[in-house]
Amino acid sequence: MNIVAAIVVLGVLGAVFGLVLAVASKIFEVKKDPREEAILSHLAGANCGGCGYPGCAGCAAAILAGDAPVNACAPAGAANAAAIAQIMGQEAPSGERQVAFVRCNGGTAAKKRYEYIGVKDCISATKVAAGPLECEFGCLGFGSCVKACQFGAMSIGPNGTAVVDPDKCTACMACANACPRHLIVSVPASKKVHVACANKNKGKAAMSVCANSCIGCGLCQKECKFDAIHVVDGVAVIDYDKCKGCKLCTKVCPRDAILPIATAEEKEKYKAIKKAQAEKAKAAAEAAKAEQ
Repeated sequence: MNIVAAIVVLGVLGAVFGLVLAVASKIFEVKKDPREEAILSHLAGANCGGCGYPGCAGCAAAILAGDAPVNACAPAGAANAAAIAQIMGQEAPSGERQVAFVRCNGGTAAKKRYEYIGVKDCISATKVAAGPLECEFGCLGFGSCVKACQFGAMSIGPNGTAVVDPDKCTACMACANACPRHLIVSVPASKKVHVACANKNKGKAAMSVCANSCIGCGLCQKECKFDAIHVVDGVAVIDYDKCKGCKLCTKVCPRDAILPIATAEEKEKYKAIKKAQAEKAKAAAEAAKAEQ
């Protein structure tokens, strides 16, 4: 009898507490803006963290609160950004698609101070005497960026440096966040000419640590007809708004620091053209002088 009474009492208490919790949940319910779920449905769903927020739900909440732009989720693409803008009552963002680019082409061309045999992780490698490379700006090649990329767009190239597959890249920039040397930047997808070096040391100092390093000589700057490349803090930098992709800078770079690297044949051909132009100009000047 006592057991039955106890069961009945427990059942009644359970029902009462359940009712209290149900009433409390209604009273203290936090009304969720339905737009948040709508925004979330247009995000990539990868929870890559490239937006800087804790997952896609955090990104959706930030967009709704006005703390993040409607295109905060780069992997979602332009169409989804436009849909989110419509949900938020804003105009669709414009602008060219961006992709990641690694500002280093050193790899096997970069000199090593020692052979690193620790954990295959770039951040871990920098903890051991600042890393195994002589170049303090170079890609360490242990693939922290590759592990961070959830879209299969990053890999370690044949020369030992990280490379980006622009067709797969979503510009989430999770790779950039994972790079301890801050070598990965966002560039317009349509642009094909890039400076693959971040070494700010000039001349001999840069030359002594890597065979592919920019030495700040300024030949590219002098050759560019569109004022699209300048030496800034010892390293060439491209202004993508001005760059026409003519590739003249690649043909005069003595260090092959500008991609795509010109072949020896292309460089020799360009030298011949420049020489012919100089001789023609000299002849014209002498003829004009003779007429005076």
